[in-house]
Amino acid sequence: MGDINSKQYIDIRLGEDLYGIEIKYIDNIIIMQNITRVPKAQEYFLGVINLRGDIIPVMSLKNKLGLEESEVTSTTRIIIVKPELSMAPVGVIVDEVNEVITLDDDDVDMMNYNEKDSKAVYSAGIGKLGDNLINILNIPEIVGKEE
Repeated sequence: MGDINSKQYIDIRLGEDLYGIEIKYIDNIIIMQNITRVPKAQEYFLGVINLRGDIIPVMSLKNKLGLEESEVTSTTRIIIVKPELSMAPVGVIVDEVNEVITLDDDDVDMMNYNEKDSKAVYSAGIGKLGDNLINILNIPEIVGKEE
């Protein structure tokens, strides 16, 4: 009997939509902080924060994904992600962090990419959680690639 592989994800909200970030990429989740702007940065790159003495770049996940920005609220969080061990951590701003979920690989449909759509690679697949669909984010593509 083969084990069904499952992975844990943090279930987050951007606007009205649910997204998932695989837990292995998550270093920390913090409340919204004052972000120091950095001149001449990409539009989605909002600046840097000081997290316990470490300077962490912060990006707007919504801007990077081509979604409309929304107001910062009491549920807004910065998720510190490390796409790979050798890479520096990056903060991504999300509207809300809901819970840790476990999805079996059978519950995640992988995406077939159209090479012309550069933003399509930001999705690693669509997960089914009860009646909800969750867009699983491809963190190494989102934070690891310069544009």
